[in-house]
Amino acid sequence: MPLPLLLVEDDAVLADGLVRTLQAQDMQVEVLRDGIKADARLQGNQPTVVVLDIGLPGIDGFEVLRRLRARGTTTPVLLLTARDAVEDRVRGLEAGADDYLVKPFASAELVARIRALARRVAPPPSQLGLGSLSLDSSTRRARVGERPLELSAREWGVLEYLLLHAGRVVSKQQIIDAIAPWGDDLTLNAVEVYVSRLRLKLDGAGVAIRTIRGFGYLLEAGD
Repeated sequence: MPLPLLLVEDDAVLADGLVRTLQAQDMQVEVLRDGIKADARLQGNQPTVVVLDIGLPGIDGFEVLRRLRARGTTTPVLLLTARDAVEDRVRGLEAGADDYLVKPFASAELVARIRALARRVAPPPSQLGLGSLSLDSSTRRARVGERPLELSAREWGVLEYLLLHAGRVVSKQQIIDAIAPWGDDLTLNAVEVYVSRLRLKLDGAGVAIRTIRGFGYLLEAGD
């Protein structure tokens, strides 16, 4: 099912290019070109994610975002801007932005960030399991059989993501996008460290985290 997305961007050439890119990634894109229309649109049914340029005619993206959050709406918002000043980033976050991307940017990064925000909208199932491994997201408890499994917050995040995608290959960058809030310093090397620790802790759980060289990791049943 296509992911409903609102793109607010006044640069027609950039907007048209982004629409083609996002539609090719199975996203249903609605485009607006000024802040006043965006504010009015966001008072109705909400898209899954909003991609919002800061420099807009009418009212700017900061004001659109401020009004959205003032109404109590929690729709994920990714800000786009040519401004790279720290104060602009801080202002965007304080206004309620979920993520921030500075122009020019790679389209693949935009797609990854949108998907990461969309995943955060729907909470994962509270009960996850494979082999004798079980995770209860509601109580934040993990077990191998009857044995409690002690996990750090990062280890929990990596393992939960792998369980949600059990049987499928996921990349290190996908893991980072899913579990690291905006601005967190989580590196590819750090993901490798957490996976290595998890392999040791999952001994005897009847599951294996396999490295698929050049692609990422695969969690599956088996020793």
